[in-house]
Amino acid sequence: MLTLIRAKLLHPRWRRGLAMLLGALTVFTYAPFYQSWLMPILLAGWLILLAHEQAPKPAFWNGFFFGFGWFAAGISWVYVSIDQFGGLPFLLSVFVMALLCAYLALFPALAAALWLKIRARARAAALLFFPLIWLVTEFLRGWLLTGFPWLGLGYSQTGSTLGNFAPHIGEVGITVILWASAIGLAYTWLRRRLEWLLIPALCLVVAVSADRLNPMQLTGETTHVALVQGNVVQELKWNPDEQWPNFHTYLDLTEPFLDHDLIIWPESAITFIEPMAQPQLSDLDAYLRENQTTLISGIIDMDRRSGEFFNSMIVLGEQSGGHWYYGHANRYSKHQLLPIGEFVPFEQVLRPLAPLFDLPMSSFSRGPFIQENLDANGLMIAANICYEVVFSRQIRANVNARTDMLLTISNDTWFGNSHGPHQHMEIARMRARELGRPMLRATNNGITGIYNEQGVRIVQVPQFEAAVASAHVAHVTGTTFFSRFGAGPAWLLSLLLFFCARPQIISRSNASKA
Repeated sequence: MLTLIRAKLLHPRWRRGLAMLLGALTVFTYAPFYQSWLMPILLAGWLILLAHEQAPKPAFWNGFFFGFGWFAAGISWVYVSIDQFGGLPFLLSVFVMALLCAYLALFPALAAALWLKIRARARAAALLFFPLIWLVTEFLRGWLLTGFPWLGLGYSQTGSTLGNFAPHIGEVGITVILWASAIGLAYTWLRRRLEWLLIPALCLVVAVSADRLNPMQLTGETTHVALVQGNVVQELKWNPDEQWPNFHTYLDLTEPFLDHDLIIWPESAITFIEPMAQPQLSDLDAYLRENQTTLISGIIDMDRRSGEFFNSMIVLGEQSGGHWYYGHANRYSKHQLLPIGEFVPFEQVLRPLAPLFDLPMSSFSRGPFIQENLDANGLMIAANICYEVVFSRQIRANVNARTDMLLTISNDTWFGNSHGPHQHMEIARMRARELGRPMLRATNNGITGIYNEQGVRIVQVPQFEAAVASAHVAHVTGTTFFSRFGAGPAWLLSLLLFFCARPQIISRSNASKA
């Protein structure tokens, strides 16, 4: 059987087909499937396929097919929004989705081609070069065209033992650990030598120990928090006739929880434009202060001088800066905007083409990269909106020694009953583990929940229901290693592996197999 498999690997078509299958199977390592143990095995399988390539061009195509399978399965939930809200015919929707996956597949393709180029010059244990090359191409994926760093490999380990590395080296560092483990498994197959299994074994042993080195400690204080999930129908949300009904939906759900210290409404829960709703917001602010509580809500802001719109959060009720008024500095405006959903490049050309390019509220401007924490009833909260939670560097830059909690609000209604909202929640949990702070996540229809500083669920309410998640959230003190140094140690670890490949660890006679 093994002889047959090895023979099949010699044929390029088999390698590309298997690469796409391995990429597609990675979807099961992420939420909501949580088969995290599969990831190093799947990556090892792809490295074995890649090791049989003899030139950069076929390696590029091998990487492209792996990447296409990875994203076609992993972000298939994007098709839900294109199909239901994009107004495109079925075949055109499929084409747009395929085009997105093909673009994203270029990055693993580039990594594969670069690796083979380097292997031709340095024929030691060349797979050890791969983690550094991968980090470079993943950095490009998270930066070019505003970036789309979704489905980072490390997120698959959010709830696993390898996730214990998160407070120390972050999701990027976990990605390096996964590649190191995969390299050990791949060389066990390629070299037929069991000592390579020491690498994944060592990674696992260190991960178990890493949990004991987490510096975060409980202070003994708690805050009573309520997250309101309104379950407002997306098709009606921006209908002007529905503004008051939407507003009262959230008010009615909030009423029983006014004894809480902090109440959170999700992204754009208030569908009034902020400067046009000053009387209503002032009344709500006064009512909340009477009840000695604080509300943080998503809202659309408009700068009257420039005419720019911002996807924002405001604080109403108890806050050290006094009462709310329009223009109050105690607010957050989204920095990392979603292409097409929140801004449309070349909009004069694209908007007339299809509803996909002319969605409601898709002309936002950016807020600053670093903003002050929200001041809410004595708490300092590092906030972000929706898609921003995947940008680890930005979230880390907005956390400081005074930060008590992390907050992300979102509207995942666009993605229906798919695995997209589950992945989104998983990413938020990773931020909690990296930065050692409780994470509050409020959404319109799920997944709404509260997670502690280790990313463990405290409370979570069902999707697609009007509900409130309520819990006492414990305060913590301390600073994680990742908070201090970010992804720097992960890059150093990948460089260490790179330089480990320089000695002649394996003989040149076997180098053609990587």
